[in-house]
Amino acid sequence: MKILVSDKLSEKGVEILRNGGLEVDVNTGLKPEELKAIIGSYDGLVVRSATKATEEIISAAKNMKVIGRAGAGVDNIDIAAASKKGIVVMNTPGGNTVTTGEHSIAMMMALTRNIPQATATMKEGKWEKKALEGREVFNKTIGIIGLGRVGSIVASRAQGLKMNVIVYDPFITQEIAEKQGYELVSLDDLYARSDYITVHIPKSKETMGFVNKDAFAKMKDGVMIINCARGGIINEKDLLDALDSGKVAGAAVDVFEKEPPEDWSLAKHPKVICTPHLGASTHEAQENVALAIAEQIVDYLKTGVIRNAVNAPSVAPEMLNKMKPYIDLSEKMGHFLGQIIGQVTSDRLNKITFNYTGEASELSTEPITIAGLKGLFSTIVDDVNYVNAPVIVKDRGIDLIDSHTTREEVFTNTIEISLEFDSGIRNLAGSVFHPDDLRIVKVDDYSIEVIPEGHMLVIYNKDLPGTVGKIGTIIGESGINIARLFLGRDKKKGTAIIIINVDTEVPKDTIDKISAVPNALSVQEVFI
Repeated sequence: MKILVSDKLSEKGVEILRNGGLEVDVNTGLKPEELKAIIGSYDGLVVRSATKATEEIISAAKNMKVIGRAGAGVDNIDIAAASKKGIVVMNTPGGNTVTTGEHSIAMMMALTRNIPQATATMKEGKWEKKALEGREVFNKTIGIIGLGRVGSIVASRAQGLKMNVIVYDPFITQEIAEKQGYELVSLDDLYARSDYITVHIPKSKETMGFVNKDAFAKMKDGVMIINCARGGIINEKDLLDALDSGKVAGAAVDVFEKEPPEDWSLAKHPKVICTPHLGASTHEAQENVALAIAEQIVDYLKTGVIRNAVNAPSVAPEMLNKMKPYIDLSEKMGHFLGQIIGQVTSDRLNKITFNYTGEASELSTEPITIAGLKGLFSTIVDDVNYVNAPVIVKDRGIDLIDSHTTREEVFTNTIEISLEFDSGIRNLAGSVFHPDDLRIVKVDDYSIEVIPEGHMLVIYNKDLPGTVGKIGTIIGESGINIARLFLGRDKKKGTAIIIINVDTEVPKDTIDKISAVPNALSVQEVFI
């Protein structure tokens, strides 16, 4: 079998592939059309961040069985296209965690002590000691948004610097935070108290522009901002405005909305220090991820063992056909739930319950549960996959219950996922009507039959005449085609839910117009 390594990879990783009996071609710097022309003859592809495995490239990969990302982020791989073709996509989520966390701390220290500016002026033969006076980080408060792998590394290193560590993460329990010595706070409290703020949350539609002008307005004057997570999580224009106004005293940026930047205003700002996405760029990290992805690919192609796959759980081949519809449904349901509960919530998630009925209850449900957890946490935590999803739940102190029942339901072959928060329970039920027909059949207290795919609008509203028509008119006037529309209602409460499948992404101004409809209670776009 043939493997193409299309980005720079440690020679030790290449050796592992060859020693595993695979034929390896190292061909880096390929243009998209060059990659498309040759990809059809390969069984596997190894990339880092430069190669873009787009739908067009994947469609030309006639023999492809596996794509391996030597690193954590898989933004450069069209996972949906790969999944449709049965291509396993693997990553190496733990290989560069320490490196990225250390880079965040290094950027914070360099920003605090004006080290890049001092170096630049010294090289110009200038001695500007007074102009480059810095700060101490000792006894300062650092606010960490997201306590995943990298966030935890930053928190532990900040403790070593004798900083006060406060954390916003609605999916960490108070007990876990206290055990690690961190104070768990609300997002507004973090903004108000922090001398430094660093973000460590995944990039998604929900988190794009997560830190924006409204957030900056809530921060201390003179706060310092660090982003070594993903470009776009902090709104670059709003950050520039906050730097110009003096609200933000300085920013350390390793990641940008466009890389390389199309607009260099932020990178060139005098109060900004920056690096060209170097968070994972150390010798140790690059060797770790190269060795890991090479070993994973050899194991899969030679023995069928799947490790760290982002789109395929580990299931015995003879059971995969029967279990696949339930695995797919569970992941879609988790992803749907993760988006409707949102990133910004003051509620603590205490318990997750999966309940199976009918044929689903007779299967080995562990992979199905794991798929649901992966879907749920993919909107909350960076670098989640089928291997680490259960670990994330355990590490965050969240109870996980897997139950089976033989009771008769309106729909047979069902999965129900319940999330128990401090303030109440959110739940979702789904059913396999047919291996190719997966449905969400209940959202909270609303019975409904929804096809969970593509762009969807989830609208809670008062159950009054004219509401559906007004919403449909707004969508139509925006030039967006409605593919399907589903309704559910609660007569006692006088409320209803409308879920609409649309053909394209819905612009924010359209969502704002729907939100302004008198009977609309909430409007949210979900993408499955």
